[in-house]
Amino acid sequence: MAQKHPEVLEFLASRRSRPAKILTGPVPERAEIEQLLQMAARSPDHKKLEPWRFIVLEKPAMPRLAELAVETASKLGKPAEKIEKFRQQFANADLAVAVVFSPVKHADVPEIEQVLSAGAVCLALLNAALASGWGANWLTGPMAFDAEFLQSGLGVQSPEYVAGFIHIGTAKSTPPDRPRPDMAAKTTWVSS
Repeated sequence: MAQKHPEVLEFLASRRSRPAKILTGPVPERAEIEQLLQMAARSPDHKKLEPWRFIVLEKPAMPRLAELAVETASKLGKPAEKIEKFRQQFANADLAVAVVFSPVKHADVPEIEQVLSAGAVCLALLNAALASGWGANWLTGPMAFDAEFLQSGLGVQSPEYVAGFIHIGTAKSTPPDRPRPDMAAKTTWVSS
């Protein structure tokens, strides 16, 4: 049996994302961000294809991305309150990491396995940031998938897209916990 890590189990049993709208500075320094990315890159990855990459979005880039989000959401016909929400996702952010899904053609690894690997990287980055004492939140939304926003804002080309924008910073407050799933209703046991 492998070594137990009760502190990790305790963290996982109580982990709680912090809404991006309550995150502020300070944010991790570059060396700490690099460590968090190294931890995230240890995620499951069939055939070691690395079907993901990172774009670190620092505060100076956020106003440009916020305005581009407004343009994009307006073109998509989103209502005014949604447009403002998408603007704030970038305008109010001090740091976010775009985890870019970057598929690799491989006969033995279907794209869905690669998508799941990119999702695992998002969760690992989120958990690494939270375990390091930072507030963090995983967001997507239309900007994660809109080809024009991705190309103009991030230099991301199809067939790539953003699996998640992981916002990292200092949480101004601790939100209440949300209701958790009824595990009996979500679990099936098969024994024969």
